[in-house]
Amino acid sequence: MPARGHGTLNAGDGVDEIELPGDPTITIRLRRSAAARRYLLRVSRLDGRVTLTLPRRGSKREALNFAREKAAWIRQHLTDRPCTVEALPGAQIPVEGRMRVLERAPVRRLRLEPDRLLLPAGRAGGPSAIAAFLRELARDRLRGASDHHAAALGLSFTRLTLRDTRSRWGSCSSQGALMYSWRLILAPPAVLDYVAAHEVAHLEEMNHAPAFWAVVARTCPDYATPRKWLRDHGEELHRYRFDGTTADAAAAVDTDTTAHTGDHAAR
Repeated sequence: MPARGHGTLNAGDGVDEIELPGDPTITIRLRRSAAARRYLLRVSRLDGRVTLTLPRRGSKREALNFAREKAAWIRQHLTDRPCTVEALPGAQIPVEGRMRVLERAPVRRLRLEPDRLLLPAGRAGGPSAIAAFLRELARDRLRGASDHHAAALGLSFTRLTLRDTRSRWGSCSSQGALMYSWRLILAPPAVLDYVAAHEVAHLEEMNHAPAFWAVVARTCPDYATPRKWLRDHGEELHRYRFDGTTADAAAAVDTDTTAHTGDHAAR
């Protein structure tokens, strides 16, 4: 249904969309949430996807009006979206918070040096091999940090898994299983350590009440500093691509866990 030149509501393949005219036209996906209390816009820093969440009783017409009001905001954040960096020879990627040049070298396996990550020839030094190397490094660092914090608190966890998550940096299940994003290995060590302290603290407090933060402070007294780093820079860790293609999944915000972000939100 056209909206007098200000935007269009479309419904195709079961997905509702809004189109805002301009150069270029912006397509906005609509999703309805029973938990939403207001209209919420998100601009993915990964792929530029724009999503508008409607409250349960919200209307498409109101959603369209809201999107029109925020059109300048949307375009600004699309313009500010950082470019992706492919993990290829010559590129620079952060490892433990320090930028390293990806460099071909006569080595048999990947080797981390202070300012370089040396790559063997062929697929053994390709993007997927680099990702595998970083995942194993992340596993080693996160296992050590989790063991340290758990021991300090007299707690234990059942298992530790790594994923390439976009909605959160870590989680702790009621069964004591810890999950982390392997991309934490790209961040400074203090940030990785904070996330481990955060998730281990959930073994004692499965909430974010003051008692939980008191547990975090027992093993990570200066947690506010790395937590702020994640708020300010966490989304940048998703710029780096290790599959030879750009991202096709939007990042989400989870401010209740580690406050990392891949999206900006307008309320």
